[in-house]
Amino acid sequence: MSFELNGPEVAPKSGKAKQLVIFLHGVGADGNDLISLAPLMQDALPDAHFCSPDAPFECDMAPFGKQWFSLQERTPEMMLAGIETVAPYVNTFIDTKLAELGLTIDKLAIVGFSQGTMTALHVLPRRAQPCACIVGFSGAMVASQKLEQEISSKPDICLIHGEADPVVPFAQMANAEAALLKSGVKVEAHARPGLAHGIDEIGLKTATEFLSKQFASVGA
Repeated sequence: MSFELNGPEVAPKSGKAKQLVIFLHGVGADGNDLISLAPLMQDALPDAHFCSPDAPFECDMAPFGKQWFSLQERTPEMMLAGIETVAPYVNTFIDTKLAELGLTIDKLAIVGFSQGTMTALHVLPRRAQPCACIVGFSGAMVASQKLEQEISSKPDICLIHGEADPVVPFAQMANAEAALLKSGVKVEAHARPGLAHGIDEIGLKTATEFLSKQFASVGA
């Protein structure tokens, strides 16, 4: 089975990649959705190469778009099975892109939205070595009770969630934060008053500043 993913990319503003930022989009979207954030982040992250792969599966709840895993049955068991199925795709993409750019895992940041956040929060802490950081917008943690036993690495994490989110309940941010803290992960959580299921200007600014700080702390 091939685990190859593809999607749009934006080269570093400085001309040479010293960092890699991978976006993981939400269900029913594709890589074009989040790659639009790259130009808004480039002034603060001029050495970052941005990638936004399409999820590997066709969305089964819409006539277009992609998904990391199915949400048709939202039982904990089905959600966990789905996210474990997609993990090799994400890991292979990470390894391939780092190798292409000649970068190590500590020069990688993951930025997820919604289902992309769920995927990032499951996959990255189970890798042997920590990435620089994870930013999760409007997401949740699947099988949060399993993290403490299964965690292998502890990248710093920034969670950002709209208080008026009708898609992924705002309370999911506190649930993810609690599981991460219990597992020894350094995490910061930012509530966005009045925001529905999306990314606003303040949230994007918070995320960009977090990425810049984390890359600076690892000398990237």
